[in-house]
Amino acid sequence: MDIAANLKPSPRGDLEITDVNRVYLECGELSVEIMGRGYAWLDTGTPDSLLDAGEYVRILEKRQGFKIASPEEIALRQGFIDAAGMECAIAGLGKSDYGRNLRGILAEGE
Repeated sequence: MDIAANLKPSPRGDLEITDVNRVYLECGELSVEIMGRGYAWLDTGTPDSLLDAGEYVRILEKRQGFKIASPEEIALRQGFIDAAGMECAIAGLGKSDYGRNLRGILAEGE
């Protein structure tokens, strides 16, 4: 089923993910989960809202001392990769802040 091909653009000229979700829901092909505390949905459909979202993430990371949605960290903590896999991922990051952050996560697990 090619849902997007059958959608009409919204008044602002975009295809809306909400319309795709509605079609899946009507077909019984969508399950919904209510997000609890600690989750945030940020609409980044405009340059200003994208900038706001980036600032939000920057502030949270700075105040809480951890990265938001680091795929490598998540993979390590969920057991999808081991320490060697993490080291392989880190190798291409050089001396970047992100690489240093991942090295710290790896070191705390040793």
